[in-house]
Amino acid sequence: MAKTTQYQCNACGHAVSKWSGQCPECGAWNTLQETPHIGSSHNIKVSSTRQAQQRVVTLAEVDSVAEARLLTTIGELDRVLGGGIVNASVVLLGGSPGIGKSTLLLQMLAALPQYQTLYISGEESARQISLRAERLNLNKDNIRLLNSVSLEEALATLQSIKPRLVIVDSIQTLASETLTSAAGSVSQVKECAGQLVQYAKNSNTTLFIAGHITKEGTLAGPRILEHMVDTVLYFEGDSSDRFRLLRATKNRFGAVNELGVFVMQADGLKGVKNPSALFLSHHQAATGSVIMVTREGTRPLMVEVQSLVDDNPAHHTRRLAQGVEQNRLCMLLAVLHRHAGISLHNQDVFVNVVGGVRVNEPAADLPLLLATLSSFRDFVLPGKLVVFGEIGLAGEIRPVPGGQERLREAAKHGFRQAIIPAANAPKMPVSDIEILPVARLGEAIDLAGRMFK
Repeated sequence: MAKTTQYQCNACGHAVSKWSGQCPECGAWNTLQETPHIGSSHNIKVSSTRQAQQRVVTLAEVDSVAEARLLTTIGELDRVLGGGIVNASVVLLGGSPGIGKSTLLLQMLAALPQYQTLYISGEESARQISLRAERLNLNKDNIRLLNSVSLEEALATLQSIKPRLVIVDSIQTLASETLTSAAGSVSQVKECAGQLVQYAKNSNTTLFIAGHITKEGTLAGPRILEHMVDTVLYFEGDSSDRFRLLRATKNRFGAVNELGVFVMQADGLKGVKNPSALFLSHHQAATGSVIMVTREGTRPLMVEVQSLVDDNPAHHTRRLAQGVEQNRLCMLLAVLHRHAGISLHNQDVFVNVVGGVRVNEPAADLPLLLATLSSFRDFVLPGKLVVFGEIGLAGEIRPVPGGQERLREAAKHGFRQAIIPAANAPKMPVSDIEILPVARLGEAIDLAGRMFK
């Protein structure tokens, strides 16, 4: 039976045959999206056939042997993926324009000459991609390219040559002939991604999909796009900066929030094996600067937290944060006032995590406040001091996970002192580093005050 078009509400799921601005069922505005529709009798037949083919099994009957992984030879990418590419997996890679998505995917294809691959591009011409490969000094013999914005043409090509690894760059450029909406619309992205994922699973093909992001930094298109795939990767950083951070926010085959660090060079993206040393290479002891140890997945990472406190005679003070959550900064400043008696109500406070790293864990609380206090009172903390710890609303210093690993990372990079939560104090001394445990915010402030030079 031929497909027809219907419009389905994203809020309640009600379907109608004609588009309108308001859903007649729930009353929501601008929620009707175009979707393909198949006749009900056909749906019933397909559904009954599938149900007849299904067999209920116990977990004991399921083969639990770990999936073999394909190493890309790009160490940081393999780390973020959880140890390499899982066969027949679907990976969604998002990032801002110019961040390096296409460069990374092209380098990955060139590093796998023993596998049949296909690069489906709807954004760049074959000549542009060839020039990039030459600029990156890549072997072009194994990279097969299809320039197309048609989903049907892409699927026909895949079924014809049957590659093992496929790149789609990008999903927003593909369009299906069954829909009348433009490429990049919610319905087109959903339909194209759904059919590509179904093909990958049925044919045992590994699929990488590049996706655009919105100005808010989230992947463009329907939220269901992230639910369809096995792994979601985000490329972070500024296209004008050398550093690129690759982060996994969803991974069915590995840990989430793993971080890969790259440096953009003339010949492409190069993985950084020791990012802590890279982020600290230009560090100098100064007012408003504190070194902390954060954890990104299984990797401890040392970064510099900077704060600038400046007088503001106006009534509206500013609280700006890059790399940490701004609402958490406001909350911590309130805790500083309530439990340490230090008010910054007439001060502008600016916080930045050096290197473009985004710290999402509460271990940044204590270094953030000590950096702010250092700038406010104009004193310099020792250059070989490391700080981490969560601060509660009652002014207590709470422990954070992985305290031992953080201390070992700090000692490896030559740090000699560590202000940490009392509950994280190790039972056995860590070599070459003095542990300074604190239980309350006031203790940490007094200790930092005695240490300044």
